[in-house]
Amino acid sequence: MIKMVASDLDGTLLIGGRQTLPEEIFPLVKELKKMGILFVAASGRQYANMRNLFAPVKDEMAFISENGGLAVQNEKLLYCDSFDKELVREIIQTIWEKPGAEFSCSTKDFYYIMPKTEHYRHLMIEEVKNQCKIIKSFDEITEPCMKVAVYEREGMTEESIRYWRERFKDRCTVVTSGFAWVDFVPFTTNKAKGIRKYQELLGIGPDECMAFGDEYNDIEMMKSVKYSFAMKHAKPGVKAAAFYETEKVEPVIRRLIAAGGDIKEVL
Repeated sequence: MIKMVASDLDGTLLIGGRQTLPEEIFPLVKELKKMGILFVAASGRQYANMRNLFAPVKDEMAFISENGGLAVQNEKLLYCDSFDKELVREIIQTIWEKPGAEFSCSTKDFYYIMPKTEHYRHLMIEEVKNQCKIIKSFDEITEPCMKVAVYEREGMTEESIRYWRERFKDRCTVVTSGFAWVDFVPFTTNKAKGIRKYQELLGIGPDECMAFGDEYNDIEMMKSVKYSFAMKHAKPGVKAAAFYETEKVEPVIRRLIAAGGDIKEVL
């Protein structure tokens, strides 16, 4: 029987660049809770942003944000990772110096950003609706950071991805997190860390959990559960890491609810 369902957001529950969740997901989360199944949203997004997205059910589920850097349930902080300050400074300096690249630096409550363009400011604050603090100097970064992200408006080419990985892969995890983003997190940070924390709290094992994802930052999460689903549009490496494929998350959850949590009737 399934006791936990985890899902990525961008590219998984939020398809095609959507910034609002399908209304259908809210009653599904409520129904899962009634059945004793915990729904976990696991994303590279900031916690405040995720909480707003799931406002109607935010107290009936759990969150893993910043690619596993932060885990929160019912406003209770389970853990919060932190990045080496010197490395944070070096990464954002490198991003700042690269033409066409923008950075965000994640703290528990907000992002530090230093927009080069109005497009990026609008994207982060008006479109995605992140809590942001705009700075004019790196010296204004005083809060502990758990993740640094680089944004390239035209999308991350293989050349760009290779550049960022080669530059920092020996000092932190470098992973794609959507069409235009690459994330930098400590080696110990990933979504699976949050999944294992919730498994521990619930006293359940991987065979009682399922997860959905589409990007390389979802692979560790997929490995931490027995029933992993890659989206049909996911990258080849992500599909290879998953046991199953699906076009959308909601129909699978509906089948799980109809089956009373019995995963064998879903597959």
